[in-house]
Amino acid sequence: MANNEAVEVQRHSDGRIARGERTREAIVEAHAELLREGVLKPTAKVIAERAGVSLRTLWLNFKDLETLLEATTAYWLDADAALRQAIDPSLPLGDRIDQFCRQHALRLEHLAPAARSAALGEPFSPALAAARRELIRRLRRDLLETFPAELEAAGGVDGALCLGLMAAASGMTWSFARDDLGRDAADATELMRHTFARLLRA
Repeated sequence: MANNEAVEVQRHSDGRIARGERTREAIVEAHAELLREGVLKPTAKVIAERAGVSLRTLWLNFKDLETLLEATTAYWLDADAALRQAIDPSLPLGDRIDQFCRQHALRLEHLAPAARSAALGEPFSPALAAARRELIRRLRRDLLETFPAELEAAGGVDGALCLGLMAAASGMTWSFARDDLGRDAADATELMRHTFARLLRA
């Protein structure tokens, strides 16, 4: 009998944990959906309503806004990582430039809603600042893995070539092309590719 009771208690505990995880996932996904729709600074009440939970439930799962932002940035970073594909560094330079720019443009476009929102809150949020640092680290890594010979010959990670490529592929440059200049994603991608070609072949 004791064993049956222990199994029932464990099952109840597992079910409660699973429900809690589903609730947290629903809240994070609701937050992400609102950002995609252009609601760049949704309130906790709006997020809770979109997730179909009470405001009290939201704060039971996330103790404060920063904790929610930590979960949301992890969601976006995981999605970005899933879009990444390694590029063979032995391919001809032109092929590597094309593949890198197409892939990176896709990732930037995917992250754009979160980036627009983060620009409003980053000065006040350690989670958002940490997410930006992680994206910069990923960009530097991807450049070094895709263009190792070219970057090594031009001063490595601290050389002007690497810094120029990072600037050309940055979220800020993408936002400038897409939001400030009003270019579509294809034009913004071509701008990146053209800049890469000029820098890498100089």
